[in-house]
Amino acid sequence: MERREPKQRREGKNPEGKEREQSDLVEKLVAINRVAKVVKGGRRFGFAALVVVGDGKGRVGTAHAKSKEVPEAIKKATEAAKRKMVRIPLREGRTIHHDVRGHYGAGKVILRTAPAGTGIIAGGPMRAIFEAVGIQDIVAKATGTNNPHNMVKATFDALKNIQSPRQVATRRGKKVSEIIANRQGQAGKDEESDD
Repeated sequence: MERREPKQRREGKNPEGKEREQSDLVEKLVAINRVAKVVKGGRRFGFAALVVVGDGKGRVGTAHAKSKEVPEAIKKATEAAKRKMVRIPLREGRTIHHDVRGHYGAGKVILRTAPAGTGIIAGGPMRAIFEAVGIQDIVAKATGTNNPHNMVKATFDALKNIQSPRQVATRRGKKVSEIIANRQGQAGKDEESDD
């Protein structure tokens, strides 16, 4: 005789749609740090993982987790990063709206918009973040420390300061078209001053 489980238990807590949504996420391992605790019997090793998670469409999160084993540390960091995801406004779905600076501790970053076809010009931890967010064209420079933790936090500080024309328009009580026209007018003045 075949025993059938109740429908609730078969489906599980996550509906199929949510499971599919989670699998679309891009997970990037930025850094792993091995730490040793000296005890009476010798050394006990632990591992700390720094992970960036994004959906490739403007949402990204980062987290840091520790464990006795590397896979467990990565899994814990990934789960925490999924819970901390923030939305970043993108221009045409490929670059940022304006140049921006960010800093955290001794880490300082400068992010600049780039024309189509430029690609991601950035190093190490910053590249992982841009790929997870879905940015395709950007020029970035990190100054100060090359510590991946500070670089990631400085990059997130910069990304959180990005404002879309819609956000600026609502704050100023103007139309989006006025803000975009001003931006294009300013770009034209800059090109004239360069000549």
